[in-house]
Amino acid sequence: MTPSKQATSQQATSPRATAASAPPHLAIVLFSLAMGGFAIGTTEFASMSLLPFFAADLGVDEPTAGHAISAYALGVVVGAPLIAVLGARLARRAQLLVLMAVFALGNALTALAPGFGSMIAARFLSGLPHGAYFGIAALVAASLVPQHRRSQAIGQVMLGLTGATIIGVPLANLIGQAIGWRASFGLVSVLALLTVLLCALFAPRDQAGRSDPLRELGALRSGRVWITLAIGAIGFGGMFAVYTYLATTLIEVTKVSPAVIPLFLAVFGIGATLGNLVVPRFADRALMPTAGAILLFSAIALLVFPLAAGNPWALAADVFAIGASVSLGAILQTRLMDVAGDAQALAAALNHSAFNTANALGPFLGGLAIREGLGWTSTGPVGAALAVLGFLIWIVAYRDSRSVEANSVQGSNAAPPKNPAARRAPPLAPDDRSRSDAARDPVA
Repeated sequence: MTPSKQATSQQATSPRATAASAPPHLAIVLFSLAMGGFAIGTTEFASMSLLPFFAADLGVDEPTAGHAISAYALGVVVGAPLIAVLGARLARRAQLLVLMAVFALGNALTALAPGFGSMIAARFLSGLPHGAYFGIAALVAASLVPQHRRSQAIGQVMLGLTGATIIGVPLANLIGQAIGWRASFGLVSVLALLTVLLCALFAPRDQAGRSDPLRELGALRSGRVWITLAIGAIGFGGMFAVYTYLATTLIEVTKVSPAVIPLFLAVFGIGATLGNLVVPRFADRALMPTAGAILLFSAIALLVFPLAAGNPWALAADVFAIGASVSLGAILQTRLMDVAGDAQALAAALNHSAFNTANALGPFLGGLAIREGLGWTSTGPVGAALAVLGFLIWIVAYRDSRSVEANSVQGSNAAPPKNPAARRAPPLAPDDRSRSDAARDPVA
């Protein structure tokens, strides 16, 4: 092992990690973490396409069956901050294993649910580990690379979630139609157990963290944390407003065959995947400007949606662009690491609570526009308005970050004290190393 690789691995996941805990290869670690995202993305998005099947099987109408999807989202919103606080003293590797085990149990219980009430409870249980897992996985990934490559590492973990929209969701839907909806949730449970195995083998071993519940709750006192969360909760709602009603828009407006709908969903997933591969590279150079650019890009793509809906090819291009805006998630995750101080786990988990808030807000406002008779394509302007509102919130956050940078520059120009105290490294940030050393680190 080269000295640079050993230095990186010593930073892994915990301030108390040791060189003996070095992962065999960074790509394997990121793949293991992304597998959990693949399982989560499959169950979250596939449950929407499987709704007619389990509604008929459990003897409820489709609007009532939609409560199962809401129960999962509620589990995410509740579980993300709660688990982050309660697990503050646990090693992050142990948290990953426990969270994926609970996720596997929740999906197995969903597959075995004898009635709709038990399914609601199982879906709520399945949602509890969602946000906490992504939060911890992002922190582990970021701690294994130099600070200037954190967004790329987080984006690679999120590839599991976006990859699920290309492969996992169509596969689960195919299994649901051929074998039954229960088999689809059983597949997700198997994927979760595979993640437990991979993380047990390859996730860096670390000791219990130095944080505590009160320190984690301290993140809630930071205005910068709340502003960052607001950007995601509002600005990300535009994408969900369109995606939720995309299938119906394709049938009613674009006039395509229902058999073509999975292709458009795959185009969205490809856009999201490429966005998570490319955009974080710019974010690592200019984090906040990239976030603002993505919000404006999303607003334009959503405004174009009504104009493109009449032509399948134009709509496919626009859906691809809307999918690329999913990269905002990895950017805001990195921003939260910068402003959360010692409360890293809670802030990272709250990021996914914010996005599930967007998942509720966007479809709700889009549905209001549709019910008011504005048409299926009205979700585009509604989504654009949410993206613009998110951009306005971003302006506040960006001005604050600029003022902090200006103050730090002024402070650096002041005369240093005669006996300066040693400055602690920021939480989870690897020590600065030369570019030549960083270049030798394997990144997926």
